[in-house]
Amino acid sequence: MSSVNTVSKHSGMTALINARLLDPCGKLDEPGSLLVKDRKIEDFGSRLFNDGVPENANIVDCKGHCLCPGFVDMRAHLREPGAEHKETLATASAAASAGGITSVVCMPNTDPVIDQIALIEFIARRARETSIVKVFPAAAITRNLGGTELTEIGMLAEAGAVGFSDADRAVSNSLVMQRALAYAKTFDALIMQHPEDPSLSEGVMNDGELATRLGLQGIPTTAETIVVDRDVRLVELTGARYHVSHLSTDEAAKVVQSAKKRGLPVTAAISAHHFSLNENAVADYRTFAKVSPPLRSESDREKMVEHLSNGAIDVIVSDHAPHDQDSKRVPFSQAADGIVGLETMFPLSMELYHNGRLSLLDLLAKITINPAKLIGLQAGELKKGSAADLTLFDPDAPWTIKVADLKSKSQNAPYDGRPVQGQILRTWVNGRLAFSLDPES
Repeated sequence: MSSVNTVSKHSGMTALINARLLDPCGKLDEPGSLLVKDRKIEDFGSRLFNDGVPENANIVDCKGHCLCPGFVDMRAHLREPGAEHKETLATASAAASAGGITSVVCMPNTDPVIDQIALIEFIARRARETSIVKVFPAAAITRNLGGTELTEIGMLAEAGAVGFSDADRAVSNSLVMQRALAYAKTFDALIMQHPEDPSLSEGVMNDGELATRLGLQGIPTTAETIVVDRDVRLVELTGARYHVSHLSTDEAAKVVQSAKKRGLPVTAAISAHHFSLNENAVADYRTFAKVSPPLRSESDREKMVEHLSNGAIDVIVSDHAPHDQDSKRVPFSQAADGIVGLETMFPLSMELYHNGRLSLLDLLAKITINPAKLIGLQAGELKKGSAADLTLFDPDAPWTIKVADLKSKSQNAPYDGRPVQGQILRTWVNGRLAFSLDPES
């Protein structure tokens, strides 16, 4: 790629002036400027450039728009290697940068599965060669996602795995999960669980009246609660760091909330679609809204927003899961689970701000510093000397999601025509322009 959307026309120093600086880590919200030098944040603040901008700096006028740390997405299915017809690291990174995301964690459900050091190294190499954002691999908890034999968690962590997950499968065997947590504790590794008991999850949508009316087998909310409740008890035994990859039910969120109150190292995320959509999105058998865990009732959706506000949920993720048309345009029960989300995570999240459910800094914390801390990245905050991973956005700009315009290689999203408010203007990765809404900039 050689367009201005991927590579900056300038090098050396860049002065970002007339910005609204936002940093949830430092509780910063003030007008000011920021200086990028040698790909790092040299300085920032309200008094920067009071004596003038350096003569040799490339000047970017932010026009009062919001400048914050680049977003960190800790759950995305990037499909490479093995399913490059659905997505590649290159196409996913273009979508991520357009969504303001500068760091993304890829799930290990590739072909072959990321359960060996060689695959960790492959992802790192391919990302350097083809990606315009930073890609960090999560490794599998069990070999080949089989749920029985543990991977070499310590060696994989040393090789660069930032967390451990069996992707879209739960580790359902209690003894295997206990051993995984105990093993991970030794290396302070993060175990990330898909919260869905497989024996209770043979359905295709949320269990309830709508499922009955559609004649589809339902998945009860208990399928989620049982897994989270069991795992929290295992965390009490082992003391390991444990993360629920994506909550969808009030009951499970309350289990997380209770664990937090007891001081257990338990955290949780929610995907943007689980707080912006409910089960009605699958009415008329709309397979583009079929996900795992399934979209829940309006009551559960509303409760998830409350749990975002009360701190039970720490992180918002895209849960980007690209699928080709052949995987989605089939009978509902046969359709693959997943929605593309790298480009829609931010505008959907901004609905929480515009509806008065979260302050702007609290919202940004859930997509910057919170995920960065969980996976051990030096990212997610405005800090002198840190990499210049930055996102510029207009919080109030209205626009309409057009699925055909998304940069992802796949376009399986149920948001076509949805009005949103909040638009990414530019994204920088290591000080280099990775995305610009205005191609002439």
